[in-house]
Amino acid sequence: MKLFSTPSGNFAARRALCVLTLLAMLTPQLPLLAQRADFSKMSSVVRRAAMEQQTVQRSRQRSAAPRPTADGEAQLCAFVRVQGDCDEVLSAHGCRLLARLGQVAIASIPLGRLAPLSADLRVQRIEAGERCSMHMDITPGHVNALPVYRGEQLPQAFTGKGVVVGVQDVGFDLTHPTFYHRTEHHYRIGRLWDQLSADTVGSQLYVGAEYVNPWDVRRYAHSRDGLMLSHGTHTAGIAAGSGYDSPYRGMAFESDICLVNNAVTEDTVFIAQADRYKYTSATDALGFKYILDYAQMRGMPCVVSFSEGSHQDFYGDDVLLYEALASLTGPGRIIVASAGNDGAYGNHLQKPAGQESAGVFLYNVGTKGYLSMKGDAPFTFRFTYYHPKGRQVVEIPSATVMQQPDSLYTDTLVIDNEQYPVAIAGYPNIYDDHEQAYEVLLGVPKANFGTASMRVSIEAVGREATVDFYRVGGAFLTDPSNPSLGGYDSAYSIHSPASAPNVICVGATSYRVSYLNYRGEERVLDHGTGGVRADYSSLGPTLDGRTKPDVMAPGTNVVSAYSSYFLENNPDAYDLNQDVARFSFQGRTYAWNSNLGTSMSTPVVSGAIALWLQANPRLTPEDVMAVFSRTCRRYDPSLTYPNNAYGYGEIDVYAGLLDVLGVADNIPSLATRQPAAARFVLGADHRLQVLFNEPLRQSATLVLWTTDGRRLLTATCPPGALQLSEDLSSLPAGVYACQLKCADASVEGSTLIRR
Repeated sequence: MKLFSTPSGNFAARRALCVLTLLAMLTPQLPLLAQRADFSKMSSVVRRAAMEQQTVQRSRQRSAAPRPTADGEAQLCAFVRVQGDCDEVLSAHGCRLLARLGQVAIASIPLGRLAPLSADLRVQRIEAGERCSMHMDITPGHVNALPVYRGEQLPQAFTGKGVVVGVQDVGFDLTHPTFYHRTEHHYRIGRLWDQLSADTVGSQLYVGAEYVNPWDVRRYAHSRDGLMLSHGTHTAGIAAGSGYDSPYRGMAFESDICLVNNAVTEDTVFIAQADRYKYTSATDALGFKYILDYAQMRGMPCVVSFSEGSHQDFYGDDVLLYEALASLTGPGRIIVASAGNDGAYGNHLQKPAGQESAGVFLYNVGTKGYLSMKGDAPFTFRFTYYHPKGRQVVEIPSATVMQQPDSLYTDTLVIDNEQYPVAIAGYPNIYDDHEQAYEVLLGVPKANFGTASMRVSIEAVGREATVDFYRVGGAFLTDPSNPSLGGYDSAYSIHSPASAPNVICVGATSYRVSYLNYRGEERVLDHGTGGVRADYSSLGPTLDGRTKPDVMAPGTNVVSAYSSYFLENNPDAYDLNQDVARFSFQGRTYAWNSNLGTSMSTPVVSGAIALWLQANPRLTPEDVMAVFSRTCRRYDPSLTYPNNAYGYGEIDVYAGLLDVLGVADNIPSLATRQPAAARFVLGADHRLQVLFNEPLRQSATLVLWTTDGRRLLTATCPPGALQLSEDLSSLPAGVYACQLKCADASVEGSTLIRR
């Protein structure tokens, strides 16, 4: 039984109503009109689109209306779940089926048909999420990938060959030499879908256009947003760049590459007003499908890297997204996404039952403050405005919110003849029907929200309730105006879609605290050393209580490719101060740039998984999680793993490869590193030689194993020896493990050979 009674019907519309109501209060020329659609079936973005469409239809201010596209009425890209014949239902309402992912369809819906589609009894849910935002040499050594690249010391070289690395991101320079093979003759990007491309004549894709062979991709030169963004160039270089003639080689540097340039919040300038609802989380899902379908066509396994994300929610905007992503992933089909960069913020505060009140100060650049809350019993919202003439307090019982039409409370506080609007929307917590969730929006007449001239705090008051606060926009702060408020933490900051159960969620670690840029200036960005979690890396759990992130990788001061077009068109951009080198290639000036964020750690893991897929093309996301659980390095051994800071720990590419090949479980004490002072050479005559860098100081023992754990031979080498030789010609062809045991740690280690 729910603890709160709610008005029947339409409770799922409250957040969208809350947003639009506050906008209407801040801009009175935008009327908020009664709705006829069944909002209970819609996610907040879909509800907003439906309400805006009806507002446009009723408003006389036609200048604000979306203009029809060349295809007719403005469209929304959304997930749809239908009970019955999906094709028939969508066709009956003039919708276009774009893809079917399990029980979920992705459809293009005319905005004018949203209301009748939602009213169709066969339609169970219509969902779309906001566009995401971006998450901002020595790395392979830190993740123990260098031994994997030495083909002579493994059954073969693992470099990503035969695997598709997909990157969905923004701001691609397609001419950067890192996307060529190191010989400069072979261009490695096999396909591109630029969802922002204006070259749409004859395109069969929902938005933008595709470039289906390396020549067309190279000729296209840069994604449409490549003049103002370079994020995708950097992340794709980390995952799969060849490094050209530099040390800045990507993780899977011989993989095939497929790119999707999607739309993020920074891309608004490229999207016509009438088309803005074509770019949603459902469009991103189409991008994932595009890459995975390309790999399937090529007969290759695939890992997709996604260094973007948006906030989770309690109202269910990710329900169908999670279902769609689960349908897309499987054997040889893996999606990796960044945890987010909110770990250094105050993201969460809890007022426990038995405590009278708790709260925070809010700050944001702009005129609105925005947070989510949830409680397991009624409580009172207390808003305090600290202004030069004193304080003004407003208290609103949660019961008052729930008694309003659509459980939407609105009010306007007048201070010094200026208006301060308040909007609170209540709805059941989708993850726990014993709790009520709330979206709270506060407005101020002038930017910035929460500055010294008008500080604003919000409290939850009431001993009976446990109430949680979650940051959505801006920041939680403390302030001497009321020292009792604060006590927040950084938990619950994982972004979606990394929060999805079937997506690998990556956090960031730190090693390097400074570097020299191309001018010789030292740049200091200190977020820790030695593999510690970077303070910005988002923390779990997810809002439904699951442990995330799943794995960590270096994300601080990672050097990779940067766009020549961005450099050319933004010569004074701040981030160009982070260029560590510049060089010329085919008449253009390119850069290697140092950047940080979970955006950088995500392609590290994606490229590492590509190496594992080369060894086992049937790996599933669950298999990869299991490899993490057995092989990740743990910065703090006192912690229990997995946990909400480090997941299973930092990825160890070599140890993971041994695990994927099935070796580590079968051979006792098999080292997860190769010996530093010895190397293994298997000649054409099938004679195995162990060559030591200097005469042995102590005796060493060589043990040869089959990968299923059978010991084949043991040989001892005395002190002073420089080599050990064994004839393996009598052994059948296959993979074998060589294990060196010695009291000298530089000689101790293991490797694999192929006979």
